[in-house]
Amino acid sequence: MSRSQPQSQPQPQPQPQPQSESQPQPQPYKTLPITTLVLRVITLISLIVSLIILASDTATIKGEYREVTYRFKDLYAYRYMLSVIVIGLVYTFLQLPFAIHHASLGKRLMSPDGLPHFDFLGDKVVLCLLGTGVGAAFGATMDLKKSLDESDDLLEQYEITLLSQFRSKLDNFFNMAYVSAGFLLIAFFSTIVSSVLSSLALSKKS
Repeated sequence: MSRSQPQSQPQPQPQPQPQSESQPQPQPYKTLPITTLVLRVITLISLIVSLIILASDTATIKGEYREVTYRFKDLYAYRYMLSVIVIGLVYTFLQLPFAIHHASLGKRLMSPDGLPHFDFLGDKVVLCLLGTGVGAAFGATMDLKKSLDESDDLLEQYEITLLSQFRSKLDNFFNMAYVSAGFLLIAFFSTIVSSVLSSLALSKKS
């Protein structure tokens, strides 16, 4: 008499795993760091060009008995402008490695809590310095050129052409100062945008 074979229990079928669709991972938001880096580079280039033009700005006037050379250091406004440019260059050089690291890797080089505060305060201080440097440069150059024009016109009324002989060199001296101040103005505007971006970055952290 044959024994009934025990019926084998059906094995549970493994549930098919849902195939995960390969979706691209969202890239980190890099628009703000890249924009900050571009602004730092613009500021750096503008300050370097402004410094080169200001440092090379001279006017040599050959008189009857001696030769006089005017340089930027002969005017206090241009000295202050030079100091502002140097401070701006040092700060921008200091910020550039952090901006490059943040733009390329999407994260801060140092502590993400302390650096936004440093950017915020540093941008505001440098912005104020650049603004006063631009104002001093343009204001002093405008006043000096106006005084030069008035003096030249006054002397010509008495048929004294001594100042007119050196007028072109002095005009070129002040025009170069205008160009240097113009590049400083570009650095000022780019720092304004950098200051706004650093304020936005700090507000996101708070």
